[in-house]
Amino acid sequence: METNEIKNLAYLKKLADRYLSTLKPIDSNLETNAAQIKLANYYELGCVITNMLKMCILTLDQETHNNQSINVSLILEKVLEMFPLDEFEFLSEISNMLITDCSVIAE
Repeated sequence: METNEIKNLAYLKKLADRYLSTLKPIDSNLETNAAQIKLANYYELGCVITNMLKMCILTLDQETHNNQSINVSLILEKVLEMFPLDEFEFLSEISNMLITDCSVIAE
């Protein structure tokens, strides 16, 4: 009986390795996982974020008329997590550098 349980456990571990690949642990000390979202480029990321925001607006407008159960706060949390602030900071730095370079060149 015990041998059969060990085989079943080994089989379950093999199945888990094969199929449970969406969530990856972020830190071994925390019980936090990450899921990767595959996008072609920053433009597609921007489109996804704006479409999610539009969906929230439409849902909030609809909820005043209907009692639908869409968790808008959960969607907005995910949009906030997806928002590429680091990249925007990088673009701001590049923009400042270009403005500075243009003013030096113009003088």
